[in-house]
Amino acid sequence: MLIVRSIWNGAISFGLVSIPIKLVNATESHSISFRQIHLEDGGRIRYRKVCELEEKEVGSAEIGKGYEDADGTIIPITDDDLSHLPLPTAKTIEIVAFVPADRIDPLQMDAAYYLAAGGAPAAKPYTLLREALKRSNKVAIAKFALRGRERLGMLRVVEDAIAMHGLLWPDEVRAPQGVAPDTKVTVNDKELDLADALMDTLGEIDLDDLHDEYREALEEVVAAKAAGETVPDAPEPAKGGKVLDLMAALEKSVRDAKESRGEEPAEVRRLPQRKSARATPKQAGGKKSTATATAAAKKTTASAKKTAASAKKSTASKKTASKSAASRSTASKSTASKSTASAKKTTAKKTTPRKRSA
Repeated sequence: MLIVRSIWNGAISFGLVSIPIKLVNATESHSISFRQIHLEDGGRIRYRKVCELEEKEVGSAEIGKGYEDADGTIIPITDDDLSHLPLPTAKTIEIVAFVPADRIDPLQMDAAYYLAAGGAPAAKPYTLLREALKRSNKVAIAKFALRGRERLGMLRVVEDAIAMHGLLWPDEVRAPQGVAPDTKVTVNDKELDLADALMDTLGEIDLDDLHDEYREALEEVVAAKAAGETVPDAPEPAKGGKVLDLMAALEKSVRDAKESRGEEPAEVRRLPQRKSARATPKQAGGKKSTATATAAAKKTTASAKKTAASAKKSTASKKTASKSAASRSTASKSTASKSTASAKKTTAKKTTPRKRSA
């Protein structure tokens, strides 16, 4: 088990229950620090604490606290003076309320600490508070004193431990007035759709895969200098042009993000525009060919109509001619019949002998 030095010892006040705890840092810094040196000879530059009245260096044991008044007068404040402050949270983390976690504004978040149980007797009440926080799905709001001032804190469960986040007092958080752009801007649905696509592409990532690339590059530079080697050249930074077309920039961002993850290039298509009530005019060539075809069709139809009309007239003429021929034939037959009858009568008259008188 990693032994971490506690920075504060006290107790959690949970109603009438007191839980002895030790406060330890929950985070650590991995940043590379530099020392100031004299460029001429590489000597170390140090800051020394000097008394202004005697102009001599003094040690830590001779240094105390003092409050500077408005007129410049220094008022000494001793540790004994601070120990008599009417502050119940001097050695106690006093829980004052339990609230839903979403009630805490992330802007108030400050340093994080782990609360370690202070010995075997603290194990039972420590576990009780931890399980109560788990079941309630709430966080505890507490007051505590650290480094000479009272602070606000939030207690929550992290795995099997209780963690405390220092919180800024509400009046220490500035309002965001004058930060947002004062120009009126309208964002359309297409831009929001592309922004959503970009968020979906960039949003899925394991936070454990993230690392400090600047620190790694700095370590390479330090190692090269220590070995007397050439410092590696920095890669050319990506040139960022002006964003003239927000839609085009969003589309390219989505494609680049997916390609960087080894996915297929994203094909982002804009939504089709709605058709207007008026038909889209066609090209001039289309008009001429359409007009020619229409005229030809009209001529063909007219010719067909004329042909049909002629055929009707021809049929009617034939019928009329047939009727005339039939009438003429009937008339001829009647005339012939009459002529035959007349001839018969004439013949009969001629062949009949006349009677002679005695």
